[in-house]
Amino acid sequence: MGSAKTHNSQAVDVRRGGNRFHTRTGWLDSRHSFSFAGHYDPANTHHGLLLVHNDDVVKAGTGFQTHPHQDMEIVTWVLSGELEHKDSAGNVGIIYPGLAQRMSAGTGIWHSEMNPSGKEDVHFVQMWVIPDRERVTPSYQQLDIAAQLDRGGLVPIASGRGHEAAISIRQRGAVLWGGRLKPGEAVSMPDGRLVHLYVATGAAQLEGAGALRSGDAVRLAAAGSPRLTADAVEGAEVLIWQTE
Repeated sequence: MGSAKTHNSQAVDVRRGGNRFHTRTGWLDSRHSFSFAGHYDPANTHHGLLLVHNDDVVKAGTGFQTHPHQDMEIVTWVLSGELEHKDSAGNVGIIYPGLAQRMSAGTGIWHSEMNPSGKEDVHFVQMWVIPDRERVTPSYQQLDIAAQLDRGGLVPIASGRGHEAAISIRQRGAVLWGGRLKPGEAVSMPDGRLVHLYVATGAAQLEGAGALRSGDAVRLAAAGSPRLTADAVEGAEVLIWQTE
């Protein structure tokens, strides 16, 4: 296992936001960290258990109409605005900043994700991970963790390892950490075989990778626990997947 002071090009792979796949329509502006929909690169299909990592901006009064999913753990994290979820199991909810949401598609579920506002766009990140069990009964969970985030540091948002104050996912090998880092705040990255860091807003400096801006991602492989420091002026909101 590498240490925070030993990095190489294989262990730390920086992906700039401007280089991600880009889908833009009349109602959607979406950037994809991995191959998605009509965008395909056989060398960029996933990072460990993480298959989809989309940064979406949906215009007011529009959204993703009802569509199906199967055998996938889908986590949605809103950065600004609100997103309305409805599914074929009868679950209905408004997702807002600080509210973690998970949908286990299992044997199959239909859902829609719409922007209920008549004025404001909604900005969110949606992430899909492979479940460790297929063909399970679909389920849904949401949990407000804003108070934990406000205390600083990294907080488990979604976990297959039984973390308290986190939504549960059916994947024992994965944890999603989040942080609303204040200006100048520093944290240690979680140590995992494969780790994916995403700077959702603001800016930060990662030891061994340098300066990162909003939309930038870093893929780490057995890189230890390098220090991540939020910009001294802007701070940063980050999402970090830790996998075995």
